[in-house]
Amino acid sequence: MARASLRNNILEAGQKVMFRKGYTGSGVREIMAEASAPQGSFTNHFRSKEAFALEVLDLYFDHVKALVSQALDDKSCSPRLRLRHYLDCITERLEKDDFARGCLIGDFSLEAASQSEMLRERLSAIFKEWRASFAASIAEAQAAGEIITTFAPDDLADFLLASWEGAILRMKVERTAEPLERFKRIAFATVFKEP
Repeated sequence: MARASLRNNILEAGQKVMFRKGYTGSGVREIMAEASAPQGSFTNHFRSKEAFALEVLDLYFDHVKALVSQALDDKSCSPRLRLRHYLDCITERLEKDDFARGCLIGDFSLEAASQSEMLRERLSAIFKEWRASFAASIAEAQAAGEIITTFAPDDLADFLLASWEGAILRMKVERTAEPLERFKRIAFATVFKEP
């Protein structure tokens, strides 16, 4: 009988540790302890810490894409309201972690993009893919007359993601939802306002 692979356990443990300690502060020893796996298992599954971090990032982005799809594909409400629902859903999830944990994509962008060209390139591709989902909903909202058409959907989606990530960083410092709520109040009263 073949032994079960520890690969997924190690990736999930790595995500937890990297949320707590960041890319640089996360050591293989701590990741393996979190996974309750022998130290040697890491090199059996991953070429390097950098390659491992890339897979952790992809695992996290798969989760984010599922949340985006759940909110933005909900045709029971208007496109503008779907955008708001996504932000509210993320706010609730961050509150459950007492606002101590943010977004791994944003965290890696701050810390790892300057240290690893491979991670920087992947983060760039992630932002483009992420932006496309929001741009499609924004375009739909503009076509329905729910959002002003002053700016192109791609530009508004970039603004949304960049500003939201900034609000999440402030949230982690202040340990309160106020930076997130402030972003939503201002964004939906200005660039995402109804015509």
